Amino acid sequence: MLYAWIGIAILIFPLLLKVTAPYGKHAKSTWGPMINNRIGWFIMELPALLVFAIFFLKGVNKISVVSALFFILWVSHYCYRSIVFPLRIKTDKKKMPLLIVIFAICFNCINGFLNGYWFGNLSDVYALSRIWDVRFISGFVLFFSGFAIHHYHDQILILIRQDNPDAYQIPKGGLFRFISCPNFLGEIVEWAGFALLTWCLPAFSFFLWTFVNLVPRALDHHRWYKRKFENYPTDRKAIFPFLL
Repeated sequence: MLYAWIGIAILIFPLLLKVTAPYGKHAKSTWGPMINNRIGWFIMELPALLVFAIFFLKGVNKISVVSALFFILWVSHYCYRSIVFPLRIKTDKKKMPLLIVIFAICFNCINGFLNGYWFGNLSDVYALSRIWDVRFISGFVLFFSGFAIHHYHDQILILIRQDNPDAYQIPKGGLFRFISCPNFLGEIVEWAGFALLTWCLPAFSFFLWTFVNLVPRALDHHRWYKRKFENYPTDRKAIFPFLL
């Protein structure tokens, strides 16, 4: 299943580079019925939290200190994405296609299952000594670096929409000096760190899917900003500073 899931990610990447997902800045009503943006975010992100937690906690594996830490990292991210973030965004009047929400539910159920079932049933028991492994330490640093980058730049975007939710502005501050989507970069770094510290195929597959989803999305955002604002910084890249 994992090899097939990774193969699908590789095959779909060129398609995502050509098709702009119609939500957020790119929302379109041509994709069918629309629902409230905030409700859509909540519904489509929640399965990643619940499915992972169910299969992790109901599994036959004994929960070690290390695997409990993996659980906390995953749950912390998705509590933010499914509950905190939708409550904070200033998009009361915006909508997204129901079809996008359905696609995202399927996607998050698969990733939640693959990772939750792996840690709950198939993985080796992680000894406490694992925390001194260079992969664990470097992955832990990457995860929290990405987590901080993600949250900090989400905060910038939320604040600039606070006074006028219907108006877009050029984001400034932090890594916005170099790229259009540092929040996406933070999420990619975050899951690269998770894959490194857990050192397992399900986590790597999720990192790969995160990359495959967010890089095309960042390129779409970058092109949108350049069309929207004539004075958009010409030296700003899309997602990787000085590169892309």
